[in-house]
Amino acid sequence: MNKEEILKELEHTIVMGHLDADDEGFDGTMEGTPGTLEFVEKALDEGIAPLEILEIFRRSMEKVGKLFELEEYNLADMLASAECVGEAMDILEPKLEVGSSSEKGKFLIATVEGDLHDIGKNIVATMLKGAGYQVKDLGIDVPGKDILEAMREFKPDFVGLSALLSTTMIEMEQVVKLIRENGFSDVKVFIGGAPTSKEFAKKIGADQYCRDVMDAIHALEKMRETL
Repeated sequence: MNKEEILKELEHTIVMGHLDADDEGFDGTMEGTPGTLEFVEKALDEGIAPLEILEIFRRSMEKVGKLFELEEYNLADMLASAECVGEAMDILEPKLEVGSSSEKGKFLIATVEGDLHDIGKNIVATMLKGAGYQVKDLGIDVPGKDILEAMREFKPDFVGLSALLSTTMIEMEQVVKLIRENGFSDVKVFIGGAPTSKEFAKKIGADQYCRDVMDAIHALEKMRETL
């Protein structure tokens, strides 16, 4: 296979949610055929530049996002593709030059303390990685002090806070307050989750409310243009 064929197959496996040879993909017919992980390894073995592979990740997830917006893909489909990119990034990141995976900026993301939901957060984190951002995911049930500590170490351009319970919206408000009170006025704060809203974001001083993963990415790209 030549370079163009390898990259085309890599894109196809991501869009089809085909992780590796043991996975059957969306249509249930791809088990036993090379998946995303095999094609990433093959691309690297053939000397294809990591940044070119990263561009395929971005392009693939952009296509998946459009299919989701058109309701041709459901949440499970998007999650499968996001998993492909997430695991492939583990292979690719050590090969990237310092800074090359974060040319669009650094994004710190967490589910606030008291909330154990992570599916939406995980999808956003993986989609952002595929789009070329350097992402640090702190996980679930993260205290505000830990978010602040991570901000001091990671020095993000953007922070994403997730909450799926109405009871943890109060904690989200407290985290935004902590961020603003500790000298991070230039860091853009994104919030998301079922109980949140545009009005709530404005009330607590967040910069952006995101109703879903594609809304988050569109808002982020638009915000970057104005920075």
